[in-house]
Amino acid sequence: MIATRVLTTDDWKTWRELRLGALTEAAYAFGSQLADWQGDGDREERWRDRLAIPGSYNVVATLDGQAVAMASGVPAGEDGAVELISMYVAPAGRGRGVGDLLVAAVERWARECGAHTLRLAVAEGNDHAVALYRRAGFRETGEPGDLMPDGLRREQIMAKALGPDADAAPGPRD
Repeated sequence: MIATRVLTTDDWKTWRELRLGALTEAAYAFGSQLADWQGDGDREERWRDRLAIPGSYNVVATLDGQAVAMASGVPAGEDGAVELISMYVAPAGRGRGVGDLLVAAVERWARECGAHTLRLAVAEGNDHAVALYRRAGFRETGEPGDLMPDGLRREQIMAKALGPDADAAPGPRD
């Protein structure tokens, strides 16, 4: 059975385990690097602070009681926009609808917050993630994203309109 659970700062160990797994198993997909969160970067206070970002929503998906996926929603600093960040589905959760469930949970939260747009950045070449986001109604915006740690690829910015005219998603359509 797949379920979702909203995390508090007391759940930092669960978040830590998933995040370190994500940065180990799927380093190509993230702007953060494993080394940044190990050694001196691997402190309880830092993990708690990550879950305490003001206005954030942090959720995990469990499969038969085991945490297999994570995502966050955070204010984007733009009027009416929030951002989906730190999305990861471990191999044990892939192909089971876990990613769809997490994206839907963050979208629900965004709507409840009154957001007009849900944005995200996805690494170029992360075709499975792009397919997931397109299925959920996200479209490429054409905005340039940040350079990835490999110095070669960029993040691709995608967005989904959430307001009453949500069918008019921002950016070009396929």
